[in-house]
Amino acid sequence: MTLLSPKIDRIIENNPTFRTYVFKHHLSAKPGQFIMLWLPEVDEIPISIGWQEEDEFHLGIAKVGDFTEALFKNVKVGDRLGIRGPFGKPFDLKDSKKIMLIGGGSGTPPMLSLAQKAKKKGIETTVVLGARTKELLLYENKFKELDCDLHVATNDGSKGHKGYCTDIVEEKLKTHEIDCIYTCGPELMMYKIAEIAKENNIECQVSLERFMKCGFGICGQCCIDGTGLRVCKDGPVFDSKIALQHQEFGKYRRTASGIKENL
Repeated sequence: MTLLSPKIDRIIENNPTFRTYVFKHHLSAKPGQFIMLWLPEVDEIPISIGWQEEDEFHLGIAKVGDFTEALFKNVKVGDRLGIRGPFGKPFDLKDSKKIMLIGGGSGTPPMLSLAQKAKKKGIETTVVLGARTKELLLYENKFKELDCDLHVATNDGSKGHKGYCTDIVEEKLKTHEIDCIYTCGPELMMYKIAEIAKENNIECQVSLERFMKCGFGICGQCCIDGTGLRVCKDGPVFDSKIALQHQEFGKYRRTASGIKENL
C-alpha cells in the first residue's frame, strides 16, 4: 500500500456532474483497482483509477454526495489530496484475443484503464459506452485514440443507439466472437450483462461498488449478502458467475448504517 498526498496537476470538466482529476505521479495500479481518496475534514471514499501513464494517473469523479460536493466546490489545481492504495482485485485479461468492454456512466474510467492494457497486449477490443444523453458520455476520444471498436448508446437517442448498452451487446454477440466481457457501471446494467454472458457461455467480469471504510478487508463494511465476500479485498472485480451468487447483486445494496436500499 502507498500513502500519497500528490498535488492536482489539472482538472478536466467532462460535464457538469463529472470531472477528471489528473495527478503527476506514478501509481503502479492495475486496471480495476481503486484508491481511497481523503479530503481533510470531510471524508474518505473509494475511487476507481482511470487513464494511467508512466508519470501520471487520472481519477474520474462524479458529483453524487457530500464528499464530491465539497471536492467540486473547494478543491483547486495545486491543492493536495490524501490517497491510500491501490487496493482490490483487478481485471484479468487472461489469454484473451478478442474482448468487449461495457462502461456505463461513471463506471467508464476503469474500462479506459483496461483498454490501455489490452492495447499494449495487442488484444482486439470492442467498447460499448452508455449514458442518459450524449452530453454525459465519457472518454470517447480516449477510446478512439486507443483504436477501439467503439459503439455508443444513449437513453434519449441523442447519440448512437437509442436505448441501452445491453441492446448493443446482444446484437454484437450474434456476429462477433468474444473471449471475455468486462463491465463497470450501474449495477442493474451489469446484472443484465452477466445474465447475457451466462446465456451465451462467455466469460465475464464485473466491477462492483459498495460502501467501504478501510479499503483492505478489515472492517467488513462491504461484505456482500449471500457469499460474505468483501468487495474491497475479494473484489471489486468478480467473475460474473460468482457475482450472480451474491444475494444482493442487481437487487439492493446496504447504506453506511447497514439498511437495505433497493437498486
